[in-house]
Amino acid sequence: MIDIGLNLGNAQFAHDQDAVVQRARDAGVEALILTGTDLAESAAAAELAQRWPGYAFSTAGVHPHDARHWDSQSAQALRELAAQPQVVAIGECGLDFNRDFSPRPAQEAAFSAQLELAAELQRPVFLHCRDAHARFVALLEPWMSHLPGAVLHCFTGNGDELAECLALGLHIGVTGWVCDERRGEELRALVPRIPAGRLMIETDAPYLLPRDLSPKPKSRRNEPAFLPHIAASIAMLRGEPVNQLLAHTRATSRAFFRLDEVPL
Repeated sequence: MIDIGLNLGNAQFAHDQDAVVQRARDAGVEALILTGTDLAESAAAAELAQRWPGYAFSTAGVHPHDARHWDSQSAQALRELAAQPQVVAIGECGLDFNRDFSPRPAQEAAFSAQLELAAELQRPVFLHCRDAHARFVALLEPWMSHLPGAVLHCFTGNGDELAECLALGLHIGVTGWVCDERRGEELRALVPRIPAGRLMIETDAPYLLPRDLSPKPKSRRNEPAFLPHIAASIAMLRGEPVNQLLAHTRATSRAFFRLDEVPL
């Protein structure tokens, strides 16, 4: 199994990154994609990924929360990061109209610029969308035919939004949100609608600790070693054997991020 979204550079992992990665290996996680959310964190994620060649990879992008910092130099900085072989996607990028930590025009400008860069570099995009579906689709749709792939990370939308995302050609990332019977009720009902070949799994660690873990960890910190629990929950909701889910999500993720093409 492959964790397509992990914030290993987060301060919560500062003192035990090696142990976190070892626990992930021991749990059967076969690869990690470390998320870049701004220029500094994207550079840090790329550097971290180099510590585990062939096992850890990264993305490079500017999250909508940080879009207010996007300027004329940002695209070039991402272009240089993306030249490193372990950097396998552009993102996390997109729109977040829930918190509006950056003005919406700045979010849209940074998102559009990163889609243009991904098309230029022929890299897939790792996407974020919260309470911004209509504008997200409007900005993304013209680029879809120019991109090698696009995955909407940590999907928490409704049924109509899922249908539109799938019709657009998006892959869908599902996190431990699906393990919460209250907050994740709608997502739990939608998971069976995601076709094999378009579904990927992720932790978004250290965030989104699965609510139904037993025994509960002493810390509220999520980590990639809990991905098997998330996978089992998704398989149960889809009514398919866990091994079958792991086989198709693994194949989908390896092909999407072209992991087998990354030189060691």
